[in-house]
Amino acid sequence: MLPLPILILIGLAGLGLLLLLIIRFKMQAFYALILVSIIVGLAAGLPLTTIPADGDIPERLGVIQAIIAGVGGTLGSVAVLVALGSMLGKIIELSGGAESLAGRFTSWLGPKRVGIALVVAAGILAIPVFFDAGFIILIPIIFAFSKVAGLNPVKFGLPVAGIMLAVHVAVPPHPGIVGGSAILGADIGWVTILALGVSVPLAVLAYLVGKWLNRREYAMIAATKEMFDGFGTERSTVKAGLGEGEKAPGAGTVLGLILLPLVLIMLGTAVAPAFEKGSFWNGLLTMIGQPIFALMVAIAAAMYFLGIRRGWSAAHLGEVMESALPSAAVIILVTGAGGAFGRILTETGIGGAVANTLASTGMPLILAAFLISQIMRAAQGSATVAIVTTAGLLLPTVTALGLDTVHTALVAIAIGYGALGLSHVNDSGFWVVTRYLGLSVKDGLRTWTPLTTVLGVAGFLITWLLYVLIPVA
Repeated sequence: MLPLPILILIGLAGLGLLLLLIIRFKMQAFYALILVSIIVGLAAGLPLTTIPADGDIPERLGVIQAIIAGVGGTLGSVAVLVALGSMLGKIIELSGGAESLAGRFTSWLGPKRVGIALVVAAGILAIPVFFDAGFIILIPIIFAFSKVAGLNPVKFGLPVAGIMLAVHVAVPPHPGIVGGSAILGADIGWVTILALGVSVPLAVLAYLVGKWLNRREYAMIAATKEMFDGFGTERSTVKAGLGEGEKAPGAGTVLGLILLPLVLIMLGTAVAPAFEKGSFWNGLLTMIGQPIFALMVAIAAAMYFLGIRRGWSAAHLGEVMESALPSAAVIILVTGAGGAFGRILTETGIGGAVANTLASTGMPLILAAFLISQIMRAAQGSATVAIVTTAGLLLPTVTALGLDTVHTALVAIAIGYGALGLSHVNDSGFWVVTRYLGLSVKDGLRTWTPLTTVLGVAGFLITWLLYVLIPVA
């Protein structure tokens, strides 16, 4: 094996090459991750093909075999979870459920608390629906309330986008956190419970920071101003995806469908251990609490309550569910490639060298997890790529420390919040938010970038506090 300093240099050069390929040459992330994995593996001395075990000498995987093992090990559960989560989100999205949820929370909290109502509704909606899609769905709601109140849509839209992204990076079944958790071996149930808990104060913070950032007025860019001026209050409910005469589902139904898989997961994670292992109740609760099973149940319920019961044909329902898979497939492949990169770092000893270096500096693992993810996010823009790459880099350290279930989950969440902040011009989410809210690039950097950074740092600090306060099992 090469000396530790050389291994670390190879690892850093590999990360630099990955960023160069994605940022400068606009290479697709999946291909770039696989290509860099091959280059790093060869540079660090992995054999061209697998060398079988010989006596006391263990088997050494070849470069390609290590990549295959990394992809396969990561996607064992990730592929199913991301696909199922995408289907549930798509059914809710195209049924008009988002508008029902936002409208109901607004009516509950009253017209004077529209901003709070929208943040609450957005935080709940963001659990099953991907960030970009969820925010675009809520734009007509934001526009409608902004026109009635005589306000710039950024007043309502900024905190809404902030909490939606905060949920997207840390709460399963979103792909980045699911992939990062799979690489680290973190329990998805505990990741879900802990990340949801952290999301509550972040929702309050998103509202307060958004309100503070909106203390000044921002000029609306021409394209958005034209769209906003032509928007009538009678269009406050989005009709896209609804058939002729079809009404949006009730907010209670949508809320129940979103909470159903979360309740099942919590039963398996928090209640099942109360029963003796091997007992009927322990086995039953453990099974229904598995995220895959919980999402299957939620999708079945959504198919009936949002589809069949409201007149959707079986063919239309199938088309809606299938339409969720193309975008999910890209994310699944990128996640698998992140697992391959992590396996290469482990097989070459680069991960171990990084672990030794962190130990010698005295930097806590959870801080390193946040900082590396934050740097990766700022450098190349994709939260998913930042999370899975950081998880792969830190896997040997997490394994060497022998962290328990809860603390491993908290490390995964810290990585997620690292991928939240410093959203800027290389992030597609930056352009979605700024263009729909009418912000110039300069004003987007003054508002959206600070908001995501504050939420990311706050989410990490709360996670670190839990990491310190929760006793080691």
